[in-house]
Amino acid sequence: MLYIFDMGNVIIDIDFKRVLAVWSNLSGTPLANLTTKFPIIGETFEKHECGQITDTEFAEILCDELEISLSFEQFTEGWNALFIGVRQEVIALMNKLREQGHRVVVLSNTNHLHFQYWPKHYPEIIASVDSLYLSHDLGMRKPSLNLFKHVIETEGVTADQAIFFDDLWEHVDAAKKVGINAIHVANKNVIPDYFKTHGFSLSAVT
Repeated sequence: MLYIFDMGNVIIDIDFKRVLAVWSNLSGTPLANLTTKFPIIGETFEKHECGQITDTEFAEILCDELEISLSFEQFTEGWNALFIGVRQEVIALMNKLREQGHRVVVLSNTNHLHFQYWPKHYPEIIASVDSLYLSHDLGMRKPSLNLFKHVIETEGVTADQAIFFDDLWEHVDAAKKVGINAIHVANKNVIPDYFKTHGFSLSAVT
């Protein structure tokens, strides 16, 4: 089987409030102002995640939208504050799946700036997967059906041989449209519970 894992709030906890808190402190802008203006997903984000604009262009555009003045280094400091920590139970399960001969890959909407950060600070993620499918490398982002098709075609499996875990329902729904068995990761218990119900308990992992 092919097991496809999203990253944010699936393998690693993230929180955009942490980003805004750093930018608020560095720019002297009230946090409430940034929270109101911050576009969690928008055209700028999508272009950045598809590699269509550079990191510096992304920083400049977003600072203009938020009406804050930050150096690129300050922007990056806040941008990388997104990450909280790895979900070790999920890492353990991923490693166990690979030991049993399954393919384990990451499929993430991300960007070059974050990719410069998380592999260094959370090397266990890369160490636990067979391949990375990252939006900024592929020029496509979820929920594009073509992106899901690309992953299963590259991996040489049919859709019914793949299982996908993601925290956003629109991505889960898109994967299902392709025929992939997709699981909505609404909270931290979803993945451990899924494997327990399939005879793959965490006690067997440790």
